[in-house]
Amino acid sequence: MNVLVPWGALAVLQRTITYPVTFEGVGLHSGEPANLTIHPAPAGTGIVFRRVDITDCENEIPALWDLVEQSPLCTRLVNADSVSISTVEHVMAALVGCGVHNAVVDVDGPEVPILDGSAAPFVRGILANGLRQLADPVRALRVLRPVEVRRGSAWARLTPNDTLRIKFDIDFEDAAIGVQSKILNMSNGSFVRELSNSRTFCRKADVDHMRANGLALGGTLENAVVVDGEKVLSPGGLRHADEAVRHKMLDALGDLGLAGLPILGHYHGFRAGHALTNTLLRALFADKSAFEVVECDAETAARLPGAGVHWGEIPQVA
Repeated sequence: MNVLVPWGALAVLQRTITYPVTFEGVGLHSGEPANLTIHPAPAGTGIVFRRVDITDCENEIPALWDLVEQSPLCTRLVNADSVSISTVEHVMAALVGCGVHNAVVDVDGPEVPILDGSAAPFVRGILANGLRQLADPVRALRVLRPVEVRRGSAWARLTPNDTLRIKFDIDFEDAAIGVQSKILNMSNGSFVRELSNSRTFCRKADVDHMRANGLALGGTLENAVVVDGEKVLSPGGLRHADEAVRHKMLDALGDLGLAGLPILGHYHGFRAGHALTNTLLRALFADKSAFEVVECDAETAARLPGAGVHWGEIPQVA
């Protein structure tokens, strides 16, 4: 794979967090206590999850698309020793959305803590500690031609664009959600301002079904938006009128982060989910003519997620 270096341009450097930051909560599906610590990491590390409760085999799991074990409920990574970490999408979205290129994420169990069901607590922890530059330049993955995947009535596609832009369309029978559509350019801190505090959501009937099958044991009305027909059952109601589609965009950013590099391209998901977004990345990487890796100068880096983001952009409602 060729890396294109902009002639005559000063490359922008990779970043990591300045100090470790820890989060405590429970796993959404297991209901078990879950603790997570994000550590600084050297340039070129990428994002790596580490199961600190496992010591008898390889406990590191790189956050990469080809280690995803597809599931409709969350994003689950599994390494060659069958060590897994589940529900990584929210912390991945926070890392990507804050412009963190390298970090080691320690978790003391099989699932990332759900916290309030959004990425905002992770964003607050990351930005409170600040970021620092590393020695190596930032590289990005530029989409060169359209790639699309379909599953039933759902589809997802990537097309060329000079920044990461995400569009999402959803259609649910519950009137509290209904049909929603939104499009956002992910540069200049828009993820933190517009998406980071949007919570995961589900229908009450789905919650009942999951719990009957031993899932969603850590879910509550405080860490998920639960709807039943026209009613929003979670106390306080919605943080945004279109919180559901905003959360789907949040998930998509986290799942696209598993490309291993920031993406320059337009993602459009129609009724898509974790598995379909991963299938899209697999299709992209299967076609070497569909993308290139570029070294980012200042102009290009300014269009990446997290560029210029600061504490004051975190939504007050979070």
